Amino acid sequence: MALRIGLIHATPLAIEPVNRALAARLPGAQAMNVLDDSLAVDRAAPGGLDIDFTPRFRALTDYCLAQRVDGIVYTCSAFGEAIERVRAGARVPMLKPNEAMVEEALACGQPIVVLATFAPSIPSIEVDFREAVGGDGRMPELIGAHVPDAQRLLAEGDGEAHDRLIAEVAARHRGRGRLMLSQFSMARAAAQVEQATGERPLSSPESAVARLASLLGA
Repeated sequence: MALRIGLIHATPLAIEPVNRALAARLPGAQAMNVLDDSLAVDRAAPGGLDIDFTPRFRALTDYCLAQRVDGIVYTCSAFGEAIERVRAGARVPMLKPNEAMVEEALACGQPIVVLATFAPSIPSIEVDFREAVGGDGRMPELIGAHVPDAQRLLAEGDGEAHDRLIAEVAARHRGRGRLMLSQFSMARAAAQVEQATGERPLSSPESAVARLASLLGA
């Protein structure tokens, strides 16, 4: 039987990039996409930082597990704390959006330029780094680089403008550290960022799917 992979999304913009990465790395796997796009709306609203999203992520996760998925990738990078609580004691591999990419970034031994089109992703990924290095580890310098309007343009169907804006901001940070695309929806801009900077940026979908494949022995 083919592997079934649960993909839990807070925005439809993340669906295509991770499905593309999954098809490339695990071509026989069946993607099971579960979307609650109200999550991103509530997270970005006033007071969104204070909301406990754990029950909602537990419900989404339990639904995937009931369908007998072999592993889960969460693609919503602004909800790390809730995801961490939900996956405690998991019986199948469950990957937070950026954990595999963060480990790759730490191995670089450089400052990290965290590019984001959804501003709450920047503090969330800082939490991911702190968890990865542990209490005695040395945090790299994190340079937040918000790309305003890009996510709106992508939602409106203007992917080219989305990619161009990300590449322009990346170019302004060239030489400051390792470039990181902090959201799954940004992965489509990787080629244009590389063209603008001469550096292939780290990207969540590729890192996450590669790690999941390794954990599943596939």
